[in-house]
Amino acid sequence: MNETIKIILVDDEVLFRKGISFLLGREKNIKIIFEASNGKELISFLKNSNQLPDIIIMDLKMPLINGIEATKIINKEFSEIKIIALTSYDSRSFIANMIDVGAVSYLIKKATPQELVSTIKEVARKGFYYSDHVMSIIQNDIGANKKSKCSFDSSFITSRELEVLQLICKQKSTIEIGEKLFISPRTVEGHRNNLLIKTESKNIAGLVVYAIQNAIVFLDI
Repeated sequence: MNETIKIILVDDEVLFRKGISFLLGREKNIKIIFEASNGKELISFLKNSNQLPDIIIMDLKMPLINGIEATKIINKEFSEIKIIALTSYDSRSFIANMIDVGAVSYLIKKATPQELVSTIKEVARKGFYYSDHVMSIIQNDIGANKKSKCSFDSSFITSRELEVLQLICKQKSTIEIGEKLFISPRTVEGHRNNLLIKTESKNIAGLVVYAIQNAIVFLDI
């Protein structure tokens, strides 16, 4: 990946935030464009800046506006921005809540520097990155709560679109899906866009969550 990934860090623990900033500042394709200590500072910056980030790395527990509420607002008003949760909370309820409001990845603060950098690059490349643990929560916790509300008729999805969707949910990239199905990346993108429209999903992460929680795709986790 040659394009620079623009990042905002949001965490009220200054020492931790500065440590992450120093770590990511050493990566040649990553640029920190802003740091905030809470969701209020973050949203104020986004509404007044002419430079938006590609990715926000978001803590959960913060004063004024916490990470979950900030993610809700950003997912509604700046849906093109991808949010990675980076927090000390590893309970299933926190993970499910954060994914449900729009986080495209979820990392625990005990993760290694390599895991953080790898997650950022995967999110920049594919639009989301969920570990097997998070995928199981999407399937079993979020899905269990929402399947009864599902009104989507999966017959509106063509067999080819379903093949593409299954590979997206297995976290394959556009190029990898094209190679697997012997179709061009442009054709993959066309199918992906059709799926976004049919499921009314804002982004790929939302599409994955929708497909799993509505039992359109089953994962062997």
